[in-house]
Amino acid sequence: MRKKFRPPLARDDGNNGQSGSSAPPGLVSANHGHFLFSRRRYNGGVSETLLINEIYLSLQGESTFAGLPCIFIRLTACDLRCSYCDTVYAYTEGKKRSLAEILARVGELAAPFQDQPLAGADGATGEGAGPAVRLPLVELTGGEPLLQKNSLPLMRQLCDAGFAVLLETSGAHDLSPVDPRVRRIMDLKCPGSGEAGRNRWENLNWLKPTDEIKFVIGSQEDYAWTKEQIRTRALAGICPLLCSWVHPLTAEQRNPALKDVPAGHTPISRRELVEKIIADALPVRFQAQLHKIIWPPEERGV
Repeated sequence: MRKKFRPPLARDDGNNGQSGSSAPPGLVSANHGHFLFSRRRYNGGVSETLLINEIYLSLQGESTFAGLPCIFIRLTACDLRCSYCDTVYAYTEGKKRSLAEILARVGELAAPFQDQPLAGADGATGEGAGPAVRLPLVELTGGEPLLQKNSLPLMRQLCDAGFAVLLETSGAHDLSPVDPRVRRIMDLKCPGSGEAGRNRWENLNWLKPTDEIKFVIGSQEDYAWTKEQIRTRALAGICPLLCSWVHPLTAEQRNPALKDVPAGHTPISRRELVEKIIADALPVRFQAQLHKIIWPPEERGV
C-alpha cells in the first residue's frame, strides 16, 4: 500500500516540493479525488514550463469563495502597474517549473483534504449545501497568469483532476482561450489604478454566471465610475460583482514603477465605501482582504 503523504502546509518557493517526500522517483503519492498526479503523465516536453513566483496553501481571502482553503499558484510577470499593487515582487521574481512539477506540488498540498466531503461553494457540507466543490480550491494569480501561454494547459489539467480552479486576471487579456470550467475573477480597472485604459471590454462577452467581476476602489471618483459601469453595461446580469477597498501600501510595498493616482481624485475610506454601497443599493458584494486582516499586509505566502 502506498504511504499517504502528509506535507506541512507551507509555502513552496522553488524547491519543487521534494523536501521530505517519500514517493518513488517520478511518482507523487498524493491522490486528489481518484486522480493520481504523476510526473510521467505530464512529460509533454521541456517547453511545458511556467515561470512561478510561489506556490502555497492558505485561505482564499477574496471573491465569493472567501474563507475556503485554497492553493495559490502565483505566476511571475505583469504588464500593468496599478497604483495600489501589493505584489510588485511577482513582476520579476520566479523560477522556471515544468507543468509536471507544479501539478505534483499541488497534489502534495491537497493530500490532507483527500478524504474530506465535498463542500458547497459557501463552504457548507452535507444536505442543503450549495453546488459542490472539492477542497482545497486552486487559484492562478500573479502577476498576470495569462501572460504565460502554458497557464492554459495547466488550468485545463487541474480541472481534469477535479479541482475547482479560479483565475485572478487583470481583464487586460483575452479570456476566450480559458477552459470554461475555470471560474474567472476578472478586474475592471477603475481610473484610480492608472490602468483603466487597459480594460478589455470584449471580455464581458466571455464571462459566465460562475465568473466574477471585481472593482478595486480607492477614491470617490472610482466609486462613481464603478456605479456607472454597473448601470450602463448591466453588469449585475452577467455574474456576481465584487467591490474591494484599496488597502494602503506599506513602506515595503511602495514602488516607483507603480502608476500615480490621477490628479484630482478624492480618497475614500473603507467605511465611506460601504455606506455608499448600502445607500445606493448597489448589487455588489463588498469584500475585505481576509489575508490582510489575519496576517501582516506585507507578508508573503499567505
